[in-house]
Amino acid sequence: MSRTVIRGGLVITASDEIHADVLIEDGRIAALAATGTPAAEAWTAERTVDATGKYVIPGGVDAHTHMELPFGGTFASDTFETGTRAAAWGGTTTIVDFAVQSVGHSLREGLDAWNAKADGKCAIDYAFHMIVSDVNQETLKEMDLLVEEGVTSFKQFMAYPGVFYSDDGQILRAMQRSAENGGLIMMHAENGIAIDVLVEQALSRGETDPRYHGEVRKALLEAEATHRAIKLAQVAGAPLYVVHVSAQEAVAELARARDEGLNVFGETCPQYLFLSTDNLAEPDFEGSKYVCSTPLRPKEHQAALWRGLRTNDLQVVSTDHCPFCFVGQKELGRGDFSKIPNGLPGVENRMDLLHQAVVDGHISRRRWIEIACATPARMFGLYPKKGTIAPGADADIVIYDPHAEQVMSVETHHMNVDYSAYEGKHVTGRVESVLSRGELVITEREFTGRAGHGVYTPRSTCQYLL
Repeated sequence: MSRTVIRGGLVITASDEIHADVLIEDGRIAALAATGTPAAEAWTAERTVDATGKYVIPGGVDAHTHMELPFGGTFASDTFETGTRAAAWGGTTTIVDFAVQSVGHSLREGLDAWNAKADGKCAIDYAFHMIVSDVNQETLKEMDLLVEEGVTSFKQFMAYPGVFYSDDGQILRAMQRSAENGGLIMMHAENGIAIDVLVEQALSRGETDPRYHGEVRKALLEAEATHRAIKLAQVAGAPLYVVHVSAQEAVAELARARDEGLNVFGETCPQYLFLSTDNLAEPDFEGSKYVCSTPLRPKEHQAALWRGLRTNDLQVVSTDHCPFCFVGQKELGRGDFSKIPNGLPGVENRMDLLHQAVVDGHISRRRWIEIACATPARMFGLYPKKGTIAPGADADIVIYDPHAEQVMSVETHHMNVDYSAYEGKHVTGRVESVLSRGELVITEREFTGRAGHGVYTPRSTCQYLL
């Protein structure tokens, strides 16, 4: 039996803050005891980690990543190996990535393909959602089978006609099925049919720069789709999780639904909290670095997102990590913003940016852990194995230095992409060491993990329903 003791830190979970030592046995948390008490002092172990003056927090759970995603004729630049290593550097110890069903193919084929990409490559634990691109009777039956084996959430798109798009009838059928089998429908809520009209009109006017990507994907079309998804879920009697919420009008739709007692949930991402259309408008095609969907919004939307996180109208902050290099990938859209691959790098930055939000007074320390660790674990059937520090949980633990200063930069990050979306941003707080199932994968700012340490983790159904 291998034993590790973490001594002297401030243990922060979604519900508690306590100066406590943590005993780890065989990859799991065995006990907590107040620092300096006889119980804690009596523990012996092969390895002791000194966390004096530091936070001891659960490893982050990033419930929205896209490693190696095919998009727009290219692929996301992070592999499961590079992306999960970068996640570990940023204090995230579990990702939930998206397996993709292609039109004309089965869910099983898509899931098998993604399992093959990830198997033996990951530095941290991982699970999968399933992107449903082709709703038919066979697909609906497969959804039942996937839920039984631990793939319990299904993403649909109201955007991207001709690629991932589902019409309202297909969405309703999938929602009805999830109401029966316990699955959770995740929705990319943008009116893609209307957006395509606006894209065509903008390009015909010669409006080709990256900033027009934000102008055609209007906040009202995000709000409209969010409203429509909520009503379809209500008809189906199914829960709904809206991904990457960026607009204050969409937050208002979620808040209204939750006020009515509906099982409707919302996720936002650091890019919507810290970046804006000012970035999309950067000259010399630099704005292409910030093209993602939903798009960045004007800064005035940020206040509504922070308020939603405080009031729990938004429950989760994930990254939607989907990196494309500026050179050779983002550049595919020079002269036509609609050809810029959609996505930003961020899996390494999330925990630090949200700690900066604590420093700035937007959220509390416990809320930081709630939206980044505990709630994503509960939302997607991983709790209490993941997302907390408690006896029986996996020993996914971060030793976090709340006073360290750092400057975010492509020069120092570990994501496989040639720019940082937060280049030059000063933040307070930094990951010092990271344990994944009791193994040190980051040891005092050095990577000591390995590809293949991370294991596939089946999930139960949503544990966050009203």
